[in-house]
Amino acid sequence: MNDSKLSFLSKSAGVLVGISLLAFSGATLATEQSQDRQEGRAVNQQAKQEARTEKIDCRQENNKSNSECRQDKRDTKQEGRQGKRDAKRQ
Repeated sequence: MNDSKLSFLSKSAGVLVGISLLAFSGATLATEQSQDRQEGRAVNQQAKQEARTEKIDCRQENNKSNSECRQDKRDTKQEGRQGKRDAKRQ
């Protein structure tokens, strides 16, 4: 009788250890993905702000129309999107 209880306890302990290891590794992966998304968002938001500033500067300094500066803003935002992709790959 004691051998069966000991066997049951050792199997139960093994299962608990296995489950806890799986849960811990899943939590670590989720945390890393969350950090990657946050870094990507930060890069994207920074690019948007730079694009706004660049467009305003373009209109003021070069006396260009809104439409003439629009492409510069688009290019800056596209560079930011690429930066976001690069940040997520690292």
